[in-house]
Amino acid sequence: MRRFLPRSLAGQMALLIGIALLVAQLANFALILNEREKLSLAQNEAPALAGFARTAADVAKAAPEFVPAVIEDNSRRGARFALAADSGIAERERDADLETQSRDALTAAAAPLNGLRAARGPGRVEQRRWSANVDFLRIAIQRPDGQWFTGRLVVPRRDPLLALRLGAATLFLYLIVLGASIWIARRIARPLRDLTSAADRFAGKSDPVEITPRGPDDVARAMAAFNAMNRRVIALLDEKDHMLGAIGHDLRTPLASLRIRVETMEPEEDRAAAIAKIEEMTAMLEDILILARTGRTREDSRPVDIAALAESLVDEYHDLGQPVAFLPSPRAVAAVQPDLMRRALRNLIDNAVKYGGGAEVSVASGAISVVDHGPGIPASEMDAVLRPFHRLEQSRNRDTGGSGLGLAIARSIVEAQGGELRLKPSEPTGLTVSILLPRKA
Repeated sequence: MRRFLPRSLAGQMALLIGIALLVAQLANFALILNEREKLSLAQNEAPALAGFARTAADVAKAAPEFVPAVIEDNSRRGARFALAADSGIAERERDADLETQSRDALTAAAAPLNGLRAARGPGRVEQRRWSANVDFLRIAIQRPDGQWFTGRLVVPRRDPLLALRLGAATLFLYLIVLGASIWIARRIARPLRDLTSAADRFAGKSDPVEITPRGPDDVARAMAAFNAMNRRVIALLDEKDHMLGAIGHDLRTPLASLRIRVETMEPEEDRAAAIAKIEEMTAMLEDILILARTGRTREDSRPVDIAALAESLVDEYHDLGQPVAFLPSPRAVAAVQPDLMRRALRNLIDNAVKYGGGAEVSVASGAISVVDHGPGIPASEMDAVLRPFHRLEQSRNRDTGGSGLGLAIARSIVEAQGGELRLKPSEPTGLTVSILLPRKA
């Protein structure tokens, strides 16, 4: 059922309001039509029934010699009365509803009532200058002497277009109310779409995403609150950057001082170990600061041929004698931050060289792939290795186990470009790491 519903708020609100209005209008149409038909019957038939009842009462009260005169005097304006031996109404023609109305009218006029038959049927009145389709009411009551007093009454026919006119009016009203409801729903949903778009664009960089509050008061207040939240988040991130810069400066200074002091340390083996440890601490500090600041760089994204970027980086490894190869790849343009992308790709190649013995780099369909044929990564660890400080090699030696930040930094950089980092096993052994980027036309 859910897949048939509109996905947007405006669509769902319009659908819900439309269904509710349709049900309400259909019920209203049925009630109005029923009442109008009853009113039409009362207006058309009630006077005729009252006239028949008065005439029947007058005939019952009149002396036998005056009955023909009373009947003739009342037989006018579409009404014809007579005395007959038979009612003239067959059993199949009888109308129970009309008989009930006739009985009520006769009772109100105090006319004697021994037997009653009534029927309704269509007819046509032809006059010298006009003609009309009408309904004939035939009513007969039995007198005490066994004769039937009959009446043939002309009444206007029910309006054949009543249901059509009421339906058209109901539809017109429904469309007006539905149109107004859809306009209100869109007026509410449009600012919400702006709010959603602004939240999607928010990347935590220096300039907060500002939206102009508009729409109903509640929605406008929500948009204003979003703007205030953006400014607070940016301020917190700026404060974090300043703090990290201070920490980096305060730590680099004593590390550099310590490096100078150990340069004169004896014996030489201890000096080399101390220098290596200081360099390890410095490198780890740099990695931590890079990871913490990823996504906050001031470098602008711009269209870059990522195949050329990858090939130039591989050439640098060639110059250093590293076993890294670039497979011929077609030109592929993507909007990236070039310096950060080089850092991410460098981390992936370093991992492939260190743990897989070499790397093959290729570009296809907007994705950069780095393949090695080393021992690979167990399937159960594929997600874990992307987390900071997670290392498959459990030793504390940076040379063998690394800092556990290389893949985490690469993933953070790629996601900041709007891309995705994927890991999968290579064939027959090894690991393939792919950088999937949104392509620029």
